[in-house]
This record gives sequence, C-alpha cells and structure tokens, in this order.
Amino acid sequence: MEQQIRSLAEGEQDPLILLAGLVNQLRPRNPEDIASATARIQSLTLRLEADPELRQQVRDAIDTLFSTRKAGSLYASLGILPITGFFSETWRRITHTLLPDVQQPDEYLGDMLLTLFDRKTDEIWVGGVEEAVWTTLLKSLHFDEEADPKTLPGGLPTMLHSLWLLSYRMTVIGFEPELLRLDPALSRTDSPFLAQNLETRAFVECCLHRWDDPDAVSEDEKQLLVLFDQCRAAVERLHRRSAQAGTSLQLTYKLQCLRDHINRGEQLATIAGDLQRDRSGRTAYPAIIALFKTLVFASCRKNDLRTLWQQNLEITARRITEYAGKAGEHYITESRKEYFSMARAAMGAGVFIAAMAMVKLAMHHVHLAPLNEMLAYGLNYGLGFMLIYMMGLTVATKQPAMTANALAASIGESRGKVRDLDNLITLIARTTRSQLIAILGNVSVAIPSAIAISFLIALLTGQQGISPKEAEQLLAGHHPFASGALFYAGVAGVCLFLSGLIAGYFDNLAIYNRIPQRIKQLQWPRRFFGAERLESFADYVERHMGALAGNFIFGMMLGSAWGIGMLLGLPIDIRHIAFSSAYLGYAAAAYDFAPPLAPFLWACVGVAGIGLVNLGVSFALALFVALRARGVTFSQGRQLMQGLSRRLLTQPRDFFLPPKKQTDDLVQ
Repeated sequence: MEQQIRSLAEGEQDPLILLAGLVNQLRPRNPEDIASATARIQSLTLRLEADPELRQQVRDAIDTLFSTRKAGSLYASLGILPITGFFSETWRRITHTLLPDVQQPDEYLGDMLLTLFDRKTDEIWVGGVEEAVWTTLLKSLHFDEEADPKTLPGGLPTMLHSLWLLSYRMTVIGFEPELLRLDPALSRTDSPFLAQNLETRAFVECCLHRWDDPDAVSEDEKQLLVLFDQCRAAVERLHRRSAQAGTSLQLTYKLQCLRDHINRGEQLATIAGDLQRDRSGRTAYPAIIALFKTLVFASCRKNDLRTLWQQNLEITARRITEYAGKAGEHYITESRKEYFSMARAAMGAGVFIAAMAMVKLAMHHVHLAPLNEMLAYGLNYGLGFMLIYMMGLTVATKQPAMTANALAASIGESRGKVRDLDNLITLIARTTRSQLIAILGNVSVAIPSAIAISFLIALLTGQQGISPKEAEQLLAGHHPFASGALFYAGVAGVCLFLSGLIAGYFDNLAIYNRIPQRIKQLQWPRRFFGAERLESFADYVERHMGALAGNFIFGMMLGSAWGIGMLLGLPIDIRHIAFSSAYLGYAAAAYDFAPPLAPFLWACVGVAGIGLVNLGVSFALALFVALRARGVTFSQGRQLMQGLSRRLLTQPRDFFLPPKKQTDDLVQ
C-alpha cells in the first residue's frame, strides 16, 4: 500500500491506474471480511494524517481525476431506472451483459467509478464498512486546507445541474397518464411533482448565486426536501390505489423509477445544502459517503437482471396472488353447511369429468392430425372446466393453487415471529378437510358415472365405450412405477399452479383496464340485449373473468401437453386424478367388471399417487410464489410443524370432518 501511495503522489504513473491499485489494496480477499477492509482503510487514514506532504500530493491527484471528467451521468443516471420502460431496460441489461459498453474512464466519471470498483462483490465490503470509517478517511485528506470560500467546489455545479435534470424527469413521470388515471388530483397545478420542479430551480439558482454573494438571501434545502417527501407520499398513495384498481409491469416500473429519482434528488440536495452552510465541506461528508455507497452499489449492479426483476416483478406478482387468494377463500370451508355444499359441488363435477374423459377417448378414435388433436383435446378440457365453474361445481385439483394464496395471505412475520400461529394451523386444517372432501366428491362420482356412460353406450351401440385392449393400456398407463404416471402428475401440478396465477392475472387485468366499465358503455349490445342484461354481464365479467380464463387455459394446457412433448421429443404428458379415476371406471366396465387383479390394483395405487402429486406440486409452488411475492421468509417452520402435529394428535377430526353442529350453532 505504501508503494501505491508513493507512486500516486509522485505522479510516476497515470493517476487513474494508481488509484485503481490503491482501491485494490483496500479491497479484502474475502468481500464479506468487513473487519479486514476496515483495518486497511484505517491504516491508510493514519498514514495520510501523519504525512502532510503525501496528503497534499494524493489530494491533488484525486482533484485532477475528478475535475477532468464529466460527472452528469454519474449523479443523474447511475443506479436510477431510465424512463424507457421495463422491457426496454430488461433487453438493455441482457445485451450489455453479453456485449458490455465501451468504457471511457478518461472522459466520464461514471466510467471511472466502474473501473475502480470493477468487481461485483465490491458493493459488499464498501457497504459493510461503517460510514464513520469512510468519513474519517475523507477528513484525513483535508480538502478544506486550500479551499477558497469564494470559489465553487469542483463538482458542485455538475451536481446542481444533475439535481435540476432529475427534477424535470420527476415532473414528466409524475404527469404520465397511467398515474393520473389512478390519482386525478396529480394533474392540478399544486401537484407535488410540479411544485418540486419550481422549488428545485429556485434552490439551484440560489446556491450558484450565494457563492458569489454570501450576503444574498439564503434558500436552504429544507423546503425542497419537504416537497420530495410529498412526492414520495404521492407514489405510495398510487401504490396503495393499485391494489384496488389493478397494476401492470409498466405502472410498477414507473413508480420504482420515481422512487429512484426522489431518493437521488434528496441526496444531491442534502449535499448542496450542507456545502452552502459549511464551505469547508466537512458538514457534507456523511451525505457524500452515503451517496458514494449508493453509487458503488449501483455500479456493481448496473446490468443485473435480478435486481430489476425483484424491484418490479414481485409487486406485480403480489397483486396477482392476492387476487388468486381472494378466489381461494371460496375453496376453504368453515361450517358443516359449507363442507357439505363443497361435497355436493365436487360430486356434480364428477359427472362432467366422466363425460369429458369419454369425449377425449372418442376423439382419439377419430385419428385427427396431431395439431388438430391437440386443439380438440384442449377445447374439450377447457370448455368443460368453464362449464363446471359456471354451474357452481368444483374440480378438486383446482383448489390448491387458489388456497395456497389465501393461506400465504394469513402468514405474517414480525421480527421473526408468527403473528398468530393457532389461527394459521386452524386455516390449514380447514383447507385440508376442504380439499379431501372435494377429492372424494370428484372420485366417488366420476367412477360410477364412467360406468353408467359405458352402459349407456353399450345399450345404444351394442359395444363397450372402449375395448379391452384400450382398457389394458389405460391400466398400464397408471401404474405408479412401471409408467411415468407420477411424473406426468407433477406436470399436471405445474399446470394447475400456472392456472392459479393466470386466474389472478386476468382478474387484475379486468380491474386495471376497467373492462367491466368499458363493456357497460358499449352501445350495440345495449340495443340488442338491453341495458339490464348488459349491466349483469359486465358485473359477471368483473367477478369471474379470472376464474373463467384460468379454467380455459388450464384445460388447453392439459390437452396440449402431450403434443408439446411430441414436438420437442420430451417425455411430457399429464395425469389428473379426476380423469384418471374416470378411466378406471371405463377400464372396469370394458372387462365386464373382472379386470386382471394385479394391474387394476396397481392402477388404483397409481391414481392415489397421482392425486397426492397433483395436490402437492401445485400447492407447494403456489405457496412458495405467494410467500415470495409478499416478501415473507417464514422462519418459524419448526414451531408450525410442532403445532400441526399437536393439533393432528389432539384434534384429528379438524383435518377430516367439519365442526359439530353444536359448534356451528354457537358460532351463529
């Protein structure tokens, strides 16, 4: 380190190269070794304090580096989302990761910073070292020794220009139509985004004028910071309103872009205000160090996709999972009345499932072209699921993707402790028994319905619905080990999970784009169907658009999975417990109720395994995404498992049967 300092001070080499070498000496071998980094910085601080001549030479070299480079992009762009949009920024980061920008450290201060802190791990030790240590290092250079109180500091004009530029950008984004739609009050002349721009101009002009005339009227940064706070409050208000009015990636991106501009504007205004009050610069050191850490962090993550996606996708995902969670509440029973209503709805769906299974088998006999067959299977499933939903019936495997979101909404974490573990365990018990009765309802009716349909086909045509050879193939295809049934059940579980997200997405889309309101203002259907019917249809779309879209697309995914696997040469297919149970009924009827015992029993075991995998995969994925979307890291898993085990041992009925009628009466 001593050699690096001496070489820098004596000007033996390019100051940038030697400054980079100095940073490399400060950089610890392990970026998480904050103690080592702190010790190195403190050693450099002591060395500079002990040698005034060396301090002078180092200070001059650093002044030369900073005074000969353009700094506008450093203050106004680095670490701030551009206003180009989410997808444009995503593409930019991808392309610039594969083919990085041309660095011009001799011309731009931002590129110089990227050259000095060229490792992605630099943000760890730079951010980990306490601000007091960095401030002491800055003080050890004694920039105030030769400071002329009548001369503007070298970087202040560029910093003020950047502040003004940020202010104009904030005004432009704050008046975006997408934001005004959520909060029309922002379009008034007293909008905080407009007011901060006027105040920024006055503050910048005052700062520049007061350096020439110290007796001029002072314009401190406090009023500007108040307006920045008002802008931040407006952003948070827009964020809350998006929970009711729906959100989009572009809206989320713009709100995050505004936050970035507000935060940077506050940092620059604070530094300028401190320098105005104390021209030695020492008062501004804490704010300068905070800005330094922010810029190093931003330079290390300039092209990082993960940071961009975390800032934008998680909020949108949370909105979608919240809408899915609201739908999931209808799949969780509480009282005996709701429990048996769920059973009846699931049993009714079993009839339709058996019919859809036979339609699929009949389509297979037609031998359509692969693409046509994929579409036919998908339409059969998709339209069937929509019909089941519209009739108020329930498909059991649709529950987990929905109930997981409702379950995640009840999980809260406050300093690592669960807010109410007992309520969570109760909700899990209710969810478990609701899903079990739905499965039993589907399966218990799908099998006899399949048998009844086989009898009806035999009565009308004189032949069974399927041949014994086809029945043999069906049984073999549901063997838990000799076939890929359980893996295919996992594929179906992924489709179930995606259908839950799709339902939430379309619910959000309906609200965000005001689709019901736009339907109500259509004139041609009003003339044909009447205003009352149009209003009812629009209200139905508002309540059920997501569920209908989720059911239809889920059906299309189930119908086309095998075709996609065939096109890609991958072993992709689906196994769904409700349809698999119906196939057991058709196979039994094809053998005149005397199927080969071993294959039939193995197929029964396979169907049970398919049900578990369907539910487990879809529930686990949906719960994981819902928790991540809410930023929850559930650290009390052991306590939860202990509580569940204790409840299962002491009150097993809660997980399988509804509460007794007396309990319902007490609740009522």
